[in-house]
Amino acid sequence: MHFRTRGEKVFNVFNYVFISVICLACALPIIHILAISFSSPSYVIGGRVNFWPLGFTTAAYEFAFLGGRFLRAFWVTVQRVVLGVGINMLLMVLTAYPLAKSTRQFSARNYYMAFFAITMIFGGGLIPFYILISNLGWLNTIWSLVVPGGLPVFSMIILMNFIRALPAELEEAAMLDGAGFFTILFRIMLPVLKPALATVALFAFVFHWNEWLLGMMFMNNVENYPLQTYLQTLLVNFEQIMRQSGSNTREIVAQMNARSGRAAQLFLGMLPILAVYPFLQKYFTKGLVIGSVKG
Repeated sequence: MHFRTRGEKVFNVFNYVFISVICLACALPIIHILAISFSSPSYVIGGRVNFWPLGFTTAAYEFAFLGGRFLRAFWVTVQRVVLGVGINMLLMVLTAYPLAKSTRQFSARNYYMAFFAITMIFGGGLIPFYILISNLGWLNTIWSLVVPGGLPVFSMIILMNFIRALPAELEEAAMLDGAGFFTILFRIMLPVLKPALATVALFAFVFHWNEWLLGMMFMNNVENYPLQTYLQTLLVNFEQIMRQSGSNTREIVAQMNARSGRAAQLFLGMLPILAVYPFLQKYFTKGLVIGSVKG
């Protein structure tokens, strides 16, 4: 039986206190936004709402679903996430697998790695970027949101290192049985790499869900804004969005103000990330240690 020394006990207490403070610092702003979103305008304007709603009302959420452009922007982002994550995963897998080979197996490996490393450091600039998307005819289309970031190089390198850490005997045994490279990749490698794939897929999901600048640059029609671009605009001119809402939301608008409306839509925007992350959290630990223990 291990008896903890005084130093170990003090260290554990410090860890618990420190981690608890960090958790509160992350959770309290979200709780505050949630409380404001459910509070009546008089309490919000008076600055009396902290971490519990006062004058409970769901008007801000009713307005999000009935008025404004929240649902349209939400649907654009869902399309972007589905297409974007799918393209990211396909290109990452097809790029990471050959780059995981040694130069003896893939002689041009170092040249490709140097090329990808340069793209992580240098870019062509926003104006050439905009001209390129315009000449491709992708302005105001979903492709301007998903194709430019089609291959996340950093995540690809992470996946490549995971593949390199796998036992070489897996691939050698499959080759002896007559399997080709694509058969090895999709039937042997991918099932083993589920934790790593889940990790980089979560990175891609978070990027496509939270990114707003491309929508601001390439979408001329406000109706095509992804969710985060729409949320950025409502932070600036939510009062105008309230005034432009239809007659069916006038009674709802009278029961809310701009601050509670912003809070409701901001919380709805972060809700999918809060819902998905706990289910994929377990894969981070597995992904970090994959290949470290050989059987």
